[in-house]
Amino acid sequence: MHDKSSNPNDFITDVLDKHSNMVLRIAYSKTGNKADAEDIFQEVFVRLMRSKTKFDSEEHLKAWLIRVTVNCSKNLLASAWFRKTVGLEEGMTSVPAAQVSEIYDSVLSLPAKYRSAVHLHYYEGMSVAEMAAALGRKEGTIKSWLHRGRELLKLKLKGDYETI
Repeated sequence: MHDKSSNPNDFITDVLDKHSNMVLRIAYSKTGNKADAEDIFQEVFVRLMRSKTKFDSEEHLKAWLIRVTVNCSKNLLASAWFRKTVGLEEGMTSVPAAQVSEIYDSVLSLPAKYRSAVHLHYYEGMSVAEMAAALGRKEGTIKSWLHRGRELLKLKLKGDYETI
């Protein structure tokens, strides 16, 4: 991991190479919209460039990126502008259906708290403890969200995928 203070451009390039997909996926899982996810992605990396935070490790950096992505997503979804917007067309999605798997579609349709827990655990490989720290919740709450999310997925997928 590059030191942010030695060469900021190398640091940002390194972080983008390693974590850009994760940030974009989390933002998309929170918003369900590609354009909003891209806006959040940009905001996260602008905040990283402006941040004075000294990262102790790669895990610290990753946790910071996740927390900022989650917070930016919440801020967007809570904004008055967002609440007053209406989609162009009912049923229109920002990502072609052929590109999104049935399972991920089902994950995206979960309530926000379950969707976050399932996404971070299965798509980002985070442990319950890491998710609790990143989301600012107790481990028991995260375990409950994961359990309920899995149960809802089983119902949505009608038992087709027993590995969930």
